[in-house]
Amino acid sequence: MVYQGRPGANAVKKTAAGFLVLALIILLGGSIFALEYPGEKIVYAISPLGKAEYNDLGLVDFQGKKLKLVTFRTTVPGFKDLEKVYADPKTGLPVRVERSISWPLSKEYITEEYSSKNNTLIIKKLIGNKLVKAYSFKGEGPMHNAILLPFYLRTINNLAVGWTFDVRFPVKFKVTLVSVEEVVVPAGKFTAYHFTSIPPKFEIWISKDKYRLPIVIKGTDGLGYSMRMRSHESGRGKVAPKSR
Repeated sequence: MVYQGRPGANAVKKTAAGFLVLALIILLGGSIFALEYPGEKIVYAISPLGKAEYNDLGLVDFQGKKLKLVTFRTTVPGFKDLEKVYADPKTGLPVRVERSISWPLSKEYITEEYSSKNNTLIIKKLIGNKLVKAYSFKGEGPMHNAILLPFYLRTINNLAVGWTFDVRFPVKFKVTLVSVEEVVVPAGKFTAYHFTSIPPKFEIWISKDKYRLPIVIKGTDGLGYSMRMRSHESGRGKVAPKSR
């Protein structure tokens, strides 16, 4: 069955929360997007078990436009996901997401089409070439993407505890910088900005250094997952220092 049109309020909240949590498990996602990081690669260890890899592919031609392209590949037991995320290089807002998902006995393909002009998001799920579900959402402002959020946060200058930012997935969340603290991850020890969300769904730690690396992504809604940076390579092949 294909579901079209706009779901009711409860369905919107439930569906949006589900997509947000899944996207954050798979990884992370404005203002000015980080154009200074083409070629960057970040590898994460996923707890309790798994691996994720982020790659910045820089600017590409897409449907007659120059867009920013990043990929995120996740592998956990029984689940693989490759996401291609296209974003507006001037605003950092998502334009299109293409996801190829593999389960033990099935494969899925999901597209997300964003319109910052109309504040809309259209999500389609296909199995084979058959459309099985379609959802449309309209917000009070532009929609954001969970994978891009930590990479937006790294672009903010002059951060201070108490700083806040509203995002929509499409349910509205308020992201707040609550502290600056020491964090240990497989890549080393870092001083990091600690962000939380209201409603409480996720926490993000961004290193307080010139790299501004998303070093930890953590779910806070009972699933008990976390993503911790294992290694980092800049676009010039340099490895970030292991201590801050």
